[in-house]
Amino acid sequence: MPKADKHHPETPATRFLRQHGIPYSGHPYEYEEHGGTEVSARELNVDEHSVIKTLIMEDESGHPLIVLMHGNRKVSTKELARQANCKRIEPCKPEVANRHSGYLIGGTSPFGTRKKMPVYMEKTILDLPLIYINGGKRGFLVGIHPHDLLTVLQPTLVEVAN
Repeated sequence: MPKADKHHPETPATRFLRQHGIPYSGHPYEYEEHGGTEVSARELNVDEHSVIKTLIMEDESGHPLIVLMHGNRKVSTKELARQANCKRIEPCKPEVANRHSGYLIGGTSPFGTRKKMPVYMEKTILDLPLIYINGGKRGFLVGIHPHDLLTVLQPTLVEVAN
């Protein structure tokens, strides 16, 4: 397992992965404000479809949830609400998302979040051989096998990509 060093920052996410015995590779890159998965995919020279966004959303009662989506796709919140049996789901404001996850926007990881939240994952993520997902810091992704997400996050699989 990788240890924290200058190439692999120590974050709640990397600690979580190590504690759960999930192998990962660290991929630092030059973070750009509002660059999103387009920038990380370009910087790491990987397909944006295999860069997975971690989105913090909330239902009509204000209960937070995590949505994992391909970097080059958008979430249909209407379809997600239907599949999650909610009236509506919408993205959280950045400061609210930070409070729920413990991470800054642009550095949000689904691993080691401050609050335990239900996770919804686009089903086709499992079709990829390797995914790149935020490692808990802006400018740092971890490469992991997508099936490892099933073990540690126990996500509900959904089909909500636009």
